[in-house]
Amino acid sequence: EPCVGYAESHDQALVGDKTIAFWLMDKDMYDFMAAPGYGPTSPTVDRGIALHKMIRLLTMALGGESYLTFMGNEFGHPEWIDFPRDDTYSTSTGEFIPGNGGSLDKCRRRWDLADADFLKYQYLLKFDRAMMHLDKAFGFVSAPHTWVSRKDEGDKVIVAERGDLVFVFNFHPTQSYSDYRVGCCNPGPYKLVLSSDEAVFGGYENVSKKYDAEYITAEGNYDNRPHSFQVYT
Repeated sequence: EPCVGYAESHDQALVGDKTIAFWLMDKDMYDFMAAPGYGPTSPTVDRGIALHKMIRLLTMALGGESYLTFMGNEFGHPEWIDFPRDDTYSTSTGEFIPGNGGSLDKCRRRWDLADADFLKYQYLLKFDRAMMHLDKAFGFVSAPHTWVSRKDEGDKVIVAERGDLVFVFNFHPTQSYSDYRVGCCNPGPYKLVLSSDEAVFGGYENVSKKYDAEYITAEGNYDNRPHSFQVYT
């Protein structure tokens, strides 16, 4: 049965929980979300933005046959949603449940954050758009071919195939890898079509389409795949 994949839904956005971005970066989002040249950053924010991009792309690639985003998840909205509430009592336990005095303060989404060129939210939104364009170009979300060839706990690397694409995710907090071999189903050559490390997405361009690299495959079983190639990740 086809499934809808999502990294965040209304359960995370409502009062009492946190959005993914807020779980990753918490209070640092109030002081360190300035774009380069506009203010300081923090390791927590840099790491949180990198993880937020990978979490969404991994979910889109492997979560199901369609992908759902939710009310600001596209750009990492920092806070929760809270509709005006009066004090009340639980109908089942009689417990007192305090309201918020009918406040409208959190009854909104700050779409303007993603439009501000002096804030980093723009990078997360641009990456979301790039994911949508990638699916439009390759149709991988609805592709029947899905294969996870590597889940390496030590390296913190996940390699997966969806449709004609090969996805390589490095979740390690401190380690990058040169000439990292990944298995694949189809022979190459391969080209880079999306990198979360592009400067336009708030990355460092260690992996970038601007280098126009071509990845040549080698024959021979690797991670139970008939071909493989090497990447920097």
